[in-house]
Amino acid sequence: MISMPMIIGEIKRYLRDSGTLRVSRSLKDIAYKAMKIKESADDCSVSNKEIADILGIDKKEVDEALDAIIEPCSIYDTVYNDSGDSIVILDQITDEINKEAKWIDNIALNEAIKSLNEKEKNIINMRYYQGKTQIEVGKEIGISQAQVSRIEKSAIDRIKKQL
Repeated sequence: MISMPMIIGEIKRYLRDSGTLRVSRSLKDIAYKAMKIKESADDCSVSNKEIADILGIDKKEVDEALDAIIEPCSIYDTVYNDSGDSIVILDQITDEINKEAKWIDNIALNEAIKSLNEKEKNIINMRYYQGKTQIEVGKEIGISQAQVSRIEKSAIDRIKKQL
């Protein structure tokens, strides 16, 4: 008969050996040897170069092995929490590569909006920049909600064509 601890042990072994990312056994072995060397060092400040020399391998292999065994984290993991206001990793990520593309997109959008007539600009402004409903916009400029919807759809289609 199989015991519960044996099943739990097998599950833990499977998760350890077959984690989220597949890392070769040899790479894991190098990482564990490196960690043992770091733990056994008196000053705990053994460099990866020194570990590589002890193991007789290249420093790059030690670097890769130690990086490979780091558990992946979620972009929704909390990095700071102060009285209910938590900051997650996603809040700290900036997209340096696409910043310029967004800037260019904003310029293109502004140019496309300039090509609209005054009524269309006014409706787009109230709907998307002021957050008003179609009914509120209609009451404010004196037309029906259906007319606002048609004008808005037409304006958005023209903007899309220009973009």
